[in-house]
Amino acid sequence: MNIENFDIKWYHAFSNPFFFIRNGLYKAINSLAPMLQGNVLDFGCGSKPYKKLFTNASSYIGLDIETSGHSHRNEQIDVYYDGKTIPFADNHFDHVFATEVFEHVFNIDEILPEIRRVVKPGGYLLITCPFVWPEHEKPYDFARYTSFGIQHILQKHGFATEQYIKTGNFIETHAQLTMFLLYCYLPKKPYFLYLILHQFFILPIIVTISILNKILPEKIKRNDLYSNNIVLAVKQ
Repeated sequence: MNIENFDIKWYHAFSNPFFFIRNGLYKAINSLAPMLQGNVLDFGCGSKPYKKLFTNASSYIGLDIETSGHSHRNEQIDVYYDGKTIPFADNHFDHVFATEVFEHVFNIDEILPEIRRVVKPGGYLLITCPFVWPEHEKPYDFARYTSFGIQHILQKHGFATEQYIKTGNFIETHAQLTMFLLYCYLPKKPYFLYLILHQFFILPIIVTISILNKILPEKIKRNDLYSNNIVLAVKQ
């Protein structure tokens, strides 16, 4: 079962329990990634799941830390760093991308100045980080950020927000958490058994919430509870 699909299609509703959160992230990143042109650093790159979206990048370098909450096997890391100092010269990169990384950085006040140092003046920092999601990659899970909190931290370290996007809403986020809970308890092997149970327990939630997202007005769906922050900030 490939739950690691990041490019979510409609048919993944029949198999992927992370349908909503992955779909929201992919669409938001896809809308902003072409703005990052030239030499791009993927900070905390892992398997570089969104690399293909950076169609205007002339080079795409993946940086990650060796000690983390998951295995680096089959990942596409170009350079490892020590968690404190990014091993590149000042103003080396045109832009920096970091997706679902900042919640794992316990020393954010040390790392953001390093990111600012290696990006050129006027360069973009495109980040995503969760507002609502269970603890993961334990014990390397340190923070959740509100829309105000993440933008304040960026501003404090010399980045000005140009675009901000929330993914998910009140009903969708609750539904995604319920789907995740169901996934935790459903048997994963054999795969065909999981697929059958997915159709009975998870697929109806996806269909119902997708319909509600289409027909309900925004004031009912509300976006003060949501899944992820997406921020496009510029180095001042």
